[in-house]
Amino acid sequence: MVHYLCAMNQNQEKNIYEEGQVLLMNKPLHWTSFDVVRKIRNTTKAKIGHAGTLDPLATGLLICCTGKMTKKINEYQAQEKEYTGTFTLGAVTPTFDLESAPEQFKDTAGIDEALLHATTQRFMGQQQQLPPIHSAIKQNGKPIYHLARQGVEVKVEPRNIFIKEFELTKIEMPVVFFRVVCSTGTYIRSLANDFGAALGCGAYLSSLCRTRIGEFKLEDAVEVSEFIEQHKK
Repeated sequence: MVHYLCAMNQNQEKNIYEEGQVLLMNKPLHWTSFDVVRKIRNTTKAKIGHAGTLDPLATGLLICCTGKMTKKINEYQAQEKEYTGTFTLGAVTPTFDLESAPEQFKDTAGIDEALLHATTQRFMGQQQQLPPIHSAIKQNGKPIYHLARQGVEVKVEPRNIFIKEFELTKIEMPVVFFRVVCSTGTYIRSLANDFGAALGCGAYLSSLCRTRIGEFKLEDAVEVSEFIEQHKK
């Protein structure tokens, strides 16, 4: 595994990336996961893929595999994930995050810390979760978020997920700060929406950072700009 490489010629770099590397990248806010892949591909000139999409409004750990290590992508995708972020209570959004405007505002005055912490326990363990219609899940070969934006009726099926840990680390109403450890396939946007529904006031995901995938940690990741700059030297 490498984060970035120093002082080597172009032929050496090409060979290293073709042989296969696992790159831990910190995805910037507003970038798509493919934006990161495209930047690295343009820099390394190697085959590359990523092990788990992050939404544009999310930041954090993105595992990128080059060359022969792309065969390991499915293995990395299947590993448990850890996230931190914030839910904003008292409203919902069509996309379950801030890609769309909050609506259906409700009062949160009757919601105290005890209720908030107790509600997290309702989402622990094995369960079925309904993904957002604004997601990359495919229907008839097309991502359903494309269809949803076109007004096409979208059908999503619930998925089996597992939430190992779900805790609120700080409460500043109407914003709650959380940490979640969960199985692959878990949508934190859906968790936000479902959490708000359980409270009766609504909620949406207002920030998200992926801090871990299996044994890979965000603290070991490199900024995309730093990776590119290292390869200019």
